[in-house]
Amino acid sequence: MVPEQSLSKFESTSLKMSTITGKTNLVGLLGQPVNHSLSPIMHNAAYKEMGLDWCYVAMPCDSKDLERVTKALRFLNFKGLNITIPHKQSVLKACNKLTEIANEIQAVNTLIPEKNNQWIGANTDVQGFLTPLKDHNLKNKNVVVIGCGGSARAVVMGLSSLDIKKLTIIGRNESTLNIFVKSTINLLSRRGISIESINYKKLNVSPYIEEADLIINTTPIGMNNINTKQENVPLGHEIWACLSNKTILYDLIYTPKPTKWLEIGHQKNCFTIDGLDMLVEQGAFSIRLWSGFHDVPNEIMKSSAEKHLMV
Repeated sequence: MVPEQSLSKFESTSLKMSTITGKTNLVGLLGQPVNHSLSPIMHNAAYKEMGLDWCYVAMPCDSKDLERVTKALRFLNFKGLNITIPHKQSVLKACNKLTEIANEIQAVNTLIPEKNNQWIGANTDVQGFLTPLKDHNLKNKNVVVIGCGGSARAVVMGLSSLDIKKLTIIGRNESTLNIFVKSTINLLSRRGISIESINYKKLNVSPYIEEADLIINTTPIGMNNINTKQENVPLGHEIWACLSNKTILYDLIYTPKPTKWLEIGHQKNCFTIDGLDMLVEQGAFSIRLWSGFHDVPNEIMKSSAEKHLMV
């Protein structure tokens, strides 16, 4: 990993890069789909501001091709990769080493180049998730997480540091829910947090929605460009009739802005958070890991993404 440096040391001599040349370093995103992603917009804005001759590209990748693609991109000397839905757990197989956080939650969203054409797996989603919650006191509160994939693992890791009282995981696959709870119960029990899993196909989840102080959607339901036969609101529209205005809604999705689910929250006078701040923060942490530079222009990343959303 490149040692952390101060960007100001380079500012007087480096040009702000906007043209791709034969010397341009490549970084990027792997997922399916990725055509909706704001990551190329905000990353490339950051590199230009930092004077880095880097280019960030979004690359669609099917699950069956993930191992071959990650290996090929390492041989092509990519300086780093972000990993998104649905690969955050399956990409573990492509990693030679894992950071402590990535190993604990068994989910990776950032690949860092290592010697011998290997990758180190890291997770910056935890820090990114926590940033928009820094001004909210969630001590002894009830939290509901919808979904149990790689993003949910990072969310639970973050929540474990907030002294919440109870965590309810809502999903639709009994086996996946059980595996998720088993993999996180030790972490939560050490912090005195109780955990319960609910299959919304079998049980009425209304009581859990009513008592929740914070609800987080970690699924792609409601995202633009997702082809699905499901509704565009997690758990369906009807269940949110029981939503209290004291509840914070946090959607990891950032496009559309707002999502249909957060629109329901606005109508109920709930405090709502979309996924843009998380995206910016986790992206900035990734840049620090790849480049070694501490000073990353978070505000420029966010403003460039917001401008693109308004187009």
